[in-house]
Amino acid sequence: MQLNHLDLPVPDVAATAAFFTTHFGFRLVDTRGNNGFALLLGEGGVALVLTRRRTEGAQDYPDNFHIGFLVDSDAAVHAAHARLEAAGVTDLPPVSLQRGATLFYVHAPGGILVEVSHRPPA
Repeated sequence: MQLNHLDLPVPDVAATAAFFTTHFGFRLVDTRGNNGFALLLGEGGVALVLTRRRTEGAQDYPDNFHIGFLVDSDAAVHAAHARLEAAGVTDLPPVSLQRGATLFYVHAPGGILVEVSHRPPA
């Protein structure tokens, strides 16, 4: 079985889509409605579906809910962090070592917590 897609409700589909295409290499494949739907494809074929939240404000995702991206090296974690910082992304904590991984977290528009990490082979 393979993960096909994640469907995430967000208040601003366009802003969230721009975040993932600009900073995480997703490709915008389709949009529908007035800022109501976006389909993004990422590396490895995973699809990220963004749908407009039907109520005002950010989506209340459960505690600890996040999307995690693995990269090939510690240097790649630091490079991703530096790109986000250079782009002016706010509320960006420093890279840290946690549970044997080099990582950082960042919030995408709409309150989606995103992890970027490298975990060395066991």
